[in-house]
Amino acid sequence: MPRTQQYSVDLSADERAELNAMLSAGTYKTRELTRARCLLHADDGLTDPEVSEAVGCHPGTVGRIRKRYTKNGLEAITRRKADRIYERKLDGREEAHLIALAFSDPPEGRSRWSLHLLADHFVALSEIDVESISHETVRQILKKHNYTITDPNLG
Repeated sequence: MPRTQQYSVDLSADERAELNAMLSAGTYKTRELTRARCLLHADDGLTDPEVSEAVGCHPGTVGRIRKRYTKNGLEAITRRKADRIYERKLDGREEAHLIALAFSDPPEGRSRWSLHLLADHFVALSEIDVESISHETVRQILKKHNYTITDPNLG
């Protein structure tokens, strides 16, 4: 006896027409088209294994698409939740301070600044309240302002 699907797909006529138009347009990403096909087959009453066989994806994928559809509607086809939200480590004043540090003389015994050295010295500054900063953050800030460590004007 087949078990019932946990999330049922019941498309309206407008939603069905939108999905069919999406499939015939050919301008969408393959993932989005696969999701649309899954929803159309699921609306026809097929089970997850039957839909996955018809569309050519894993049954777990079909289940996830059903679940997202019941929670978000057709928006679930095209939108993806952001994996992470990044906050800026430094504000504009702190970035300017970092650039000024990069243009200052390197520490004694060094011929030039390295990214790691800049990061360590920047954190050690008493007027800047930053617990830690990576060399990659230093690189990105210098790149954003069009400076490089190998710039002959630096250090």
